Amino acid sequence: MTKLFLVRHGQSQWNLENRFTGWKDVDITELGKQEAKQTGEMLKEEKIDIAFTSKLIRAQHTLKIILSETGKTDIPININEALNERSYGTLEGLSKTKTAKKYGADQVHIWRRSFNIAPPGGESLKNTYDRVIPYFENFVKPQLQQHKNVLIVAHGNSLRALIMYLEHLSPEEILQREIATGEPLTYSLDNQMNIIKLGKKYLSFY
Repeated sequence: MTKLFLVRHGQSQWNLENRFTGWKDVDITELGKQEAKQTGEMLKEEKIDIAFTSKLIRAQHTLKIILSETGKTDIPININEALNERSYGTLEGLSKTKTAKKYGADQVHIWRRSFNIAPPGGESLKNTYDRVIPYFENFVKPQLQQHKNVLIVAHGNSLRALIMYLEHLSPEEILQREIATGEPLTYSLDNQMNIIKLGKKYLSFY
C-alpha cells in the first residue's frame, strides 16, 4: 500500500477577486499561505517521499510552504506544465461576474462545467485530462508502484482529471466535484492504482 496526497493550491489573488486564472501566473494571498500552513500541519506526521507540482507559482508556493511545515524540504520535487490548471483562453484575467453578464450565465456555466466544451482559445476538462493522465501514468505512477508516498500540489481542474481517473468517475460525476483550496485529499492505493482507502474527511462539495 502507498499513499497519494492531492492538494489544490491555497487561495490565489485572482481566486479572491473572482477572476478566471488558468495559466496566468498569479501568486497566493495571505489566506492562501495560511491554508498551505494548515495543510502542512495535517501532513506533518505522514511519510512523503517525492512531490510533483505545476509550473505556476501559486502551486509551487503552496508546495514550498507545505514542505517547510512538514520538515520535508529535502525531498525531490518535479515541476511540469502537464499539471497546470486548464487554460481559460481569452477569458483569463476577466471577472467571472462581468463575463456572465456579457455572455450570459448559461454560456459561462457551459464553459466552466462542460467536459468537452472549451472556452474561447482555452481547454476543456477533457483537454486537461488528456495531458494530466499520461504524465501521471509515466512519471507519478511508477513512484507509487515503488511504494513511495507522493504529494501532488496542483489546481482545481488538473486535480479533477486525476480524481476522475483514480475514482473511475464519469464526465457527469466529475463535473459535480469541487476541490477546496488548501485541503489535502488522501488516497491509499495498491500497485494497480486501486483505492484501498480514501480520506473522505478532506473532500469538499459545494
